[in-house]
Amino acid sequence: MRIGIIAHLKHAIGEPFAGGLEMHTHMLATSLAARGHDVTLFASTRSDPDLKNEAICDETALLGTGTAEAVDVTFFREHHAYLTLMSALRHRSFDIIHNNSLHYLPVTMADTISAPMVTTLHTPPFCWLESGIRLCRAETMRFVAVSEAIRGLWSPIVPIDRVVENGVDLARFPFRLVPDAQPYLVWYGRIVPEKGLDHAIEAARLLDMELRIAGPISDRDWYEAEIAPKLGPKARYLGHLDHGALGRLIGGARAFLCTPRWEEPYGLVVAEALACGTPVAAYARGAIPAILDATSGVLATPDDPRALAEAARAALGLSRLACRARAERKCDAGAMIDGYERLYEEIMSARMLPASHSDAANDLEVAAA
Repeated sequence: MRIGIIAHLKHAIGEPFAGGLEMHTHMLATSLAARGHDVTLFASTRSDPDLKNEAICDETALLGTGTAEAVDVTFFREHHAYLTLMSALRHRSFDIIHNNSLHYLPVTMADTISAPMVTTLHTPPFCWLESGIRLCRAETMRFVAVSEAIRGLWSPIVPIDRVVENGVDLARFPFRLVPDAQPYLVWYGRIVPEKGLDHAIEAARLLDMELRIAGPISDRDWYEAEIAPKLGPKARYLGHLDHGALGRLIGGARAFLCTPRWEEPYGLVVAEALACGTPVAAYARGAIPAILDATSGVLATPDDPRALAEAARAALGLSRLACRARAERKCDAGAMIDGYERLYEEIMSARMLPASHSDAANDLEVAAA
């Protein structure tokens, strides 16, 4: 199939990934291409050059945040980039457009292009995307949620055709049967208030265990005010690591602390930790309880570092083999790609049916004559 993938534009689709959406989009593009599809990624300028990537905009996160001027420039750049792309797609030939952008324009303008569109919903509803979806009139649009939790949040707004759960490339997160000799806990992800790193630091302090931290500092002001003063020998920030270094960090840990302060749409970091064999202690939010089971993780009352510390204490005794087995059953990216391929095939088959029926009718008329 000829598949176009529309990415979001705040960050590059390439390593080191700024977050789960970038990783998901990269994996979707590379996996579909590896299965023989002709995949074109519409993304930002610094995205992976090994992909068949058509750049449509500079990364808007580079414009800065916090000022009204930066917000206005970001809005205009993204609006213009997607408006230009959707206008150009009227004259391009694709079998499927997969919209991973979280932007309102691709869904609003989906009825102006000939190719059917699949839109994956990666977040709870927010005003701009909700508005665009409510205005969507494309008969061939199909909406997909990344978890049952996200399906439940969007269903009052738009019918969700199905859930295709996210996954990770298990081969890229190697299993570690034995963690590092020096015990430590790990936290990694985007360093922003809604990811709750400050709670992980407090839980590790209550356990008197070292916490090693990795990820991009996406909110510098919050980091300087709330995180930097808490760092020291027992809480060390290691930077935004490349994939190999991150895998070694996760696999060497005794447990991973997951501290979302919002309804986590899926929780790729949980899947990655399990793939490495690292048990998880997590706040019971969003889709996370559906990923974990009693063999692989322990859930804690949200927003309670003391409860998280007790969950981590219990998680230290879980089997690393069981964690990897859970990842293989529940979090394999291959199953995710299978799900999207099935959906694409259903869409293509449905588009062919009217022509087939028409041909059959013509054949009967000719036979009768």
